[in-house]
Amino acid sequence: MNRNEFIRRSALAAVGTWLIPDFVKAYERDQLNTFRTNNKVLVIIQFSGGNDGLNTLIPYRNDIYYRERPRLAIPETKVLKLTDELALHPALEKLRSWYDQGYFRFLNNVGYPNPDRSHFRSMDIWHTASDASEYRQTGWIGRYLDAQCSGTCQPYQALEIDDQLSLSMKGERVKGLAVSDPKRLYQQTKNPFYQELARANHEEYANVDYLYKTLAETLSSSAYIHAKTDVTSTTAAYPTHELGRRLKTVADFIRSGVDSNVYYVSHGSFDTHVNQQPKQDQLLKQYAEALDVFMNDLKTQHKLDEVLVLTFSEFGRRVKQNASNGTDHGTANCVFLAGGNLSLDRQYQAIPDLSDLDQGDLKYKVDFRDLYATLLDHWLGIDSAAVLGKPFPGLKLA
Repeated sequence: MNRNEFIRRSALAAVGTWLIPDFVKAYERDQLNTFRTNNKVLVIIQFSGGNDGLNTLIPYRNDIYYRERPRLAIPETKVLKLTDELALHPALEKLRSWYDQGYFRFLNNVGYPNPDRSHFRSMDIWHTASDASEYRQTGWIGRYLDAQCSGTCQPYQALEIDDQLSLSMKGERVKGLAVSDPKRLYQQTKNPFYQELARANHEEYANVDYLYKTLAETLSSSAYIHAKTDVTSTTAAYPTHELGRRLKTVADFIRSGVDSNVYYVSHGSFDTHVNQQPKQDQLLKQYAEALDVFMNDLKTQHKLDEVLVLTFSEFGRRVKQNASNGTDHGTANCVFLAGGNLSLDRQYQAIPDLSDLDQGDLKYKVDFRDLYATLLDHWLGIDSAAVLGKPFPGLKLA
């Protein structure tokens, strides 16, 4: 098959039913190696849309909280008390026992200087670990892949359980792989054209290197994931909603021994400008029940101490409720850590200071990049400065 025929057939494939689907975002290199610094796994859950942290981790003894949210505040009689001042939203009841066991932890007042209240820009900042005035084209997990093994990692070493790959997973030389259904991916890549392409000498197609590599790595990654996950599947009863299905997929990957250090999952939207209570209640309940099953599944696999779950949102909401029984875009927020044996100092659990606001918004006290630095240095085992572009002091460990 010559170069012109390759291009012609690739173009036909792009409009046919055998197209490698949009949910595949794989990028090939000539030589690929696998390299892991340890057996630790990081699972990231993104609360898309800006979750209201004040109604998630509730300062239930603060009069200002109830004054500013006369219809939206969670009554003290309904909250799940964690400390003398902070409590969980009642929809998170399934996570209370994990908190009591030390496997569900929180950080408060997390943000960054000069916060941006745009969903897209704020999420880009979190994805790229950039300053608010800095625009980067690569994400912090993608750069982790670049640095982890000199840019020759397999893309499935960072897997996003979704139809599209987020900016956080895109490096300069390596990008993660987005896949929502491993079996469907494998079936669709069984097209004879792609099989022929996989057997071909790709040096013949040097002028179409990117296209070849993208297709070829999709095949190899699909075959690898299928071979791993086709052997065994969890028997745990995961919820049937989207987050439950996605965390079940992550659990199957972990159980099957897929060589991935990072998994990325999104949940939401939490953009609750209007009638916030029922929407947030539902989303937080889904999160709690899915994470509860996931952690019990990991415990059964004897992997609970090897997996750390980070849950974040691009920003919190304003302290004062709006006229539509909702909340508008804010700044600093709470972050959750679950599983794992990485414990941070309790100073990061301080209640928000509702008497000292920045134009109605919470002031951050913990830079999210210090959290990233801690995860990179102490969990994933790689020099955080090489990933974040400059040194951050990190957070004090307990």
